[in-house]
Amino acid sequence: MNGTEQQVAVVTGASAGIGLSTARMLAERGWRVICTGRDAGRCAEAEAEIRAAAPGARIDFLRGDFTEMKEVRRIAGEIAALTSRLDVLINNAGGVRDKLYVTSENIEATLAANHLAPFLLTRELMPLLRKTAGIAPQGNVRVIAVSSSGHAACPGMNWDDLDMFGNFTTGGAYCQAKLANILFTRELARRAGASGIIAQCMHPGRIKSNFASHGDQAMQHYMENAQTALPDEPARTLVWLATAPEAGRNPGRYFHDMREAEPAAQALDDAAARRLWDESEKRLAAL
Repeated sequence: MNGTEQQVAVVTGASAGIGLSTARMLAERGWRVICTGRDAGRCAEAEAEIRAAAPGARIDFLRGDFTEMKEVRRIAGEIAALTSRLDVLINNAGGVRDKLYVTSENIEATLAANHLAPFLLTRELMPLLRKTAGIAPQGNVRVIAVSSSGHAACPGMNWDDLDMFGNFTTGGAYCQAKLANILFTRELARRAGASGIIAQCMHPGRIKSNFASHGDQAMQHYMENAQTALPDEPARTLVWLATAPEAGRNPGRYFHDMREAEPAAQALDDAAARRLWDESEKRLAAL
C-alpha cells in the first residue's frame, strides 16, 4: 500500500439524500466508495445512479440496520474485508422517529442510529484509518460526522437516562443525538490526532429528502413546509470536508456551507465529550 493508491471513502446512509449525492460526487472524482444503506431496493437504485454518473467507478453497497449494533459490527467487518485502506469515513446515516422504539439490544432507536452506530463503526474501523494515516499525506485521513443545528435545542446530555426512556420526546431524542455527534467529534479529534486522523462535523441544513419519512407528523410537516435545499448542496460541503486542505487542519470543528460555524456552548464542553465517550464504551461493552 502506498500514498498514490486510489483513495477510499465509506459513506453511511448512501441509498438516498445527502449520502447518495456525496457518494456520487466522490465517485465522479475517481474515489472508490463503499456505501451503506438499509433498504435493498433503494441501495440497488442508488448504486445504479452512481454508476451511471461515474462509469467505471468502484462502488460497493453494504446493507444493514444501524439501529442494531450487531449489524454495525458486521458491516465494519465487511468493509475491512473489502479494502486495505480507508481515507475518509463519512458518518451520515441517521434520522428521526415518530415515537419511542426500543431495539432488540434495549437501546432507544434514535440514540442507536445517530450516535452509537457511528461511534461503533468508527471504533471498529480505527485500525484501517490509522494504517492509512501512516502512508497518506498529513491531514488526508478524516472522519466526518453529519450533525445538525438542532443540537442547540438540547441543553446537555441526559446522563441519568441517555435513552430518555423516562421522558421521551421524538424531537428531544433527535436533538440530543445531534449534540452527541459534535461531542464525539471533539473527543475523537483529541484521541486520534496523534495518529494523524482528522475529525470534523457539519450541519447540512434542511434538505429535500426522505430524512423525515419515519418522523412524527409535526416533523414531516416542518420539513415539507420549510425552505429546503437539494441534497447536492450539503453534499458539496461533505466532499469539501473530505478533500480540501483547509478541512485537514485544526480538527474538532463544526461547519456549514463550507465555512466554519460556532456550535452551541454545550457542544464545546470537553468534559462532556470525554464522559460521552466513556458512557458509549460502557453501553457497547454490555451488549
